[in-house]
Amino acid sequence: MKFNKVLENIKTYEAGKPIELVVREFGIAPEEVVKLASNENPIGTSPAVKQTIIENADRAHLYPDDSMFELKAVLSEKYDVHDDNIIIGAGSDQVLEFISRSLLNENESVLMSAVTFAMYEIYAKQMGAKIYKTASYEHKYNEFMEAYKMYRPKIIYICTPNNPTGDATSKAEVMKIIGSIDKETLIVVDGAYMEYAAAKDKKYAITPKDILGYENVIYLGTFSKAYGLGGMRVGYGIAQAGLIHELYKMRPPFNISTLSLAAAIAASKDDVFVEESIALHQEQIKRYELFAKENGLVYIESYTNFITYLFDEKMDSSKMADALLRRGVIIRDLASYGMNAIRITIGTAKQNDTFFRHFSEVIS
Repeated sequence: MKFNKVLENIKTYEAGKPIELVVREFGIAPEEVVKLASNENPIGTSPAVKQTIIENADRAHLYPDDSMFELKAVLSEKYDVHDDNIIIGAGSDQVLEFISRSLLNENESVLMSAVTFAMYEIYAKQMGAKIYKTASYEHKYNEFMEAYKMYRPKIIYICTPNNPTGDATSKAEVMKIIGSIDKETLIVVDGAYMEYAAAKDKKYAITPKDILGYENVIYLGTFSKAYGLGGMRVGYGIAQAGLIHELYKMRPPFNISTLSLAAAIAASKDDVFVEESIALHQEQIKRYELFAKENGLVYIESYTNFITYLFDEKMDSSKMADALLRRGVIIRDLASYGMNAIRITIGTAKQNDTFFRHFSEVIS
């Protein structure tokens, strides 16, 4: 059987290892496994969401409201936009897929930073597009403009805060890039971790309203992180109505489930839970920064719910990740991104205690 030729150059996305895998392979009891690999909310989801899922369980056999009217209404009010500025996806990943399928082919190209969310490249390669990257993992204006002028990409991705590094780009810098790009290039501002950056420093806070005046910019958000709905897969894109109208042509009917839709509506109304999640994160991440300083480790200042430790030649990130895995601690090795580094989701106090205990033993 012959498959599409573009598949030859695509690597399968490497998701964070599940708890079940560690239980099966290493015989560790599930309650002793600590998963700090996928940037999930360590305190779960809000009580309001749990109750909503229970109340809607007997509707699981019904298709959801395909207009997603109520969820759009909540997002419209939250961000001061119209419902025709919004498209809902099965995670913001699906909106990325709509974007790639709408704009890319073998004659087009995309531009991104040197280390960023892997799905930008994967979706672009699925369409046969060329991939260009800047020299740095940071989103530096001069590097992006030099590459833009050289390659004239169809799409530019700005992931801020950036995954998997954790750094953020200021609103002023992002708007400077946007203002320097012509209307034939779409700019994707991926704000999956924006709630954390906004809470840490308003200088890095970007809202959909900030970019709505540009016809070639789309803002992406998700319920997977601060809202604790990683397993429900709900994300969204916000842009001018004309752009959203075109993306809708790529959207399959009922693209999120009845329970996912109900959960997202409930989650979007529970600001207290989000505030509690971010407060826990802000408290616990200080422990990771202090640990790094006390042990001579280098880290990237984080504006997300994770932190990235960078290693020198004396330490190997893959060996480190494997040693921790065998102890029941799942973190993310960034070797596949070309970095000798590990990414650790900031967990609860108890989860972090477990990480530090095992990590201290491994590095010693």
